[in-house]
Amino acid sequence: MTRKTEELHGISLLGNQNTQYKTEYAPEVLEAFENKHPDNDYFVKFICPEFTSLCPMTGQPDFATIHIRYIPHIKMVESKSLKLYLFSFRNHGDFHEDCVNIIMKDLIKLMQPKYIEVFGEFTPRGGIAIHPFANYGKAGTEFEKLARDRLFAHDTL
Repeated sequence: MTRKTEELHGISLLGNQNTQYKTEYAPEVLEAFENKHPDNDYFVKFICPEFTSLCPMTGQPDFATIHIRYIPHIKMVESKSLKLYLFSFRNHGDFHEDCVNIIMKDLIKLMQPKYIEVFGEFTPRGGIAIHPFANYGKAGTEFEKLARDRLFAHDTL
């Protein structure tokens, strides 16, 4: 086993030419790898401008740009698995606020980050745009306070 293979142990989607796109909510596609810099605090940001889900009441599609920012600890999310995971919401019926919280909780379960925030910038429907924001800071650390501060200031950031 090469050093690169060892570093990416558990990663099966990256480089796989037979990618299957799940059309139902699929948290099991998420994959993580070791953070090479766990002693550094730094942000990783993902922007998904083509997120879609379904309104649970009407079945109509909802469109959003999803912003994910996190400060990794030991694990980091692999980007292709994240793309496939977000795509799996395409036929998932949930309210905007639920989608954002589900995404955040699934990523916390996968990585146990020091800090994470998920912001959904949903396009208007019926004349109203909904922009839910959810975040988390590891309890008992400075990141718990960061989460609280950013929660109350999120619309000014």
